[in-house]
Amino acid sequence: MTDDIAGMSLTDVSTALRRGAVSSTEATRACLARIESQQPRINCFVSIDVDGALSAAARADEEIAAGGWRGPLHGVPLAHKDMFYRAGEVSGFGSRICRDRVADDTSEVMERVDAGGAIDLGPLHMTEFAVGHTGAHAHLGSCRNPWNTAHVPGGSSSGSGAAVASRLIYGSVASDTGGSCRLPAAMCGVVGIKPTFGLVSRHGGMPRAWSLDVFGVYARSVDDAAALLDVIAGEDQRDPATLGSSGYGNGGGSARDVRGLRIGVPVGEAVFEAEPALKPVLEAALERFGSLGCEVMEIALPDLQTIGALSGTVLLAEAAAIHDEWTREIPDQYADSAVWRLQQGRHIPATRYLQALRLRPRITKAFVSEVFAAVDAVFTPTVTMPVPDFDSAQAFTSAEAPEAIFETTKCTVWANYLGLPAISLPCGFTDGNLPVGCQLVARPFGESTLRALGCAYQTCTDWHLKRPPDSDGAAA
Repeated sequence: MTDDIAGMSLTDVSTALRRGAVSSTEATRACLARIESQQPRINCFVSIDVDGALSAAARADEEIAAGGWRGPLHGVPLAHKDMFYRAGEVSGFGSRICRDRVADDTSEVMERVDAGGAIDLGPLHMTEFAVGHTGAHAHLGSCRNPWNTAHVPGGSSSGSGAAVASRLIYGSVASDTGGSCRLPAAMCGVVGIKPTFGLVSRHGGMPRAWSLDVFGVYARSVDDAAALLDVIAGEDQRDPATLGSSGYGNGGGSARDVRGLRIGVPVGEAVFEAEPALKPVLEAALERFGSLGCEVMEIALPDLQTIGALSGTVLLAEAAAIHDEWTREIPDQYADSAVWRLQQGRHIPATRYLQALRLRPRITKAFVSEVFAAVDAVFTPTVTMPVPDFDSAQAFTSAEAPEAIFETTKCTVWANYLGLPAISLPCGFTDGNLPVGCQLVARPFGESTLRALGCAYQTCTDWHLKRPPDSDGAAA
């Protein structure tokens, strides 16, 4: 019974909670039981607040029983990337420097999740200051892929992808600066949504690069992820970059007809060329969209190489500025690989950084006008390579790191520079039984299109229902 409850989707457990078929206390105990079993294996939590979670669940049960249902998150156990402030609590940012720092404010996204009545089980593993794409960690120990613990879960939101895939929680809020809501989603076999820049407030969240950061969501299905995104989206006076939720809605969820929607597949772009182990899986996903009535067509994306270079310039320069004082005064408090990457931006001239920012609106406008006049969404791999093992991932901390990092993020970073919404969907497995993800990218505030396409895809596939093994044996 415990595993049955933990295995439910967010939307299903929410419905059961509202009807009284399941209590929040039961759902919370079910998740805590799985955490106790799986945390030693995959190391996706920084800490677990058992007493606080059970107390909050008891309150939720009382409120729901009294008719005070707050919405789809009420009584639902969640956990979030360890980068959001909560007043009076430690927000460690996956670092040694901030591991004892107590926040005096609460982030906007956590305020919204809390107001929705969700149960917080504890902070989730992340790479140090969101630097890195593997889950390897010098201070916290490595987070591991639940499908095979010899392999990486992706990063920087490592714990979010691993915990959602392992049925330890029903969903998670995380961040995406160059792919962190999509890379672990693809590598762990779950759904990750990076929203439009400005849809979700960043107030009270750790910055990685101010003009690229967005906060998004992880869940097991598209509908689950959309329900969580609905709660955190919207204008916030404390984040002047927020534009409100104009143009964003639930799009009717899985009921929306996607026939006639145009999906563009980039051609002539080596950056999107998947390795042979992934090609049959991605081709099958495209065929499935075609069978749903979507029009799949080849397209050329403009200025992609330029966009990638400009995105890297902005990320490196802003990250170096954010960490300038600490990397100069206490560099020994960082892992070597993290401080090395954070210092790279010091060598970027101010003129290059300012040019990258100045060109951004012009390039974005031209890209959106040209591409989304022809298609409703762009289809790419989320990652072009099979999920690497930890031995292979050593390249991310070696002299070859820039090339290795580019190979992992090359399908995702361009959407951050352009501020576009993107979703990673589980679409199959390699012969080694490791997940493969495909990415859909839409026009600004086109989240409803992504939701419609993703829901339609998941009505006729069951990849999102596949569960990783509870030990390194056969999948459940």
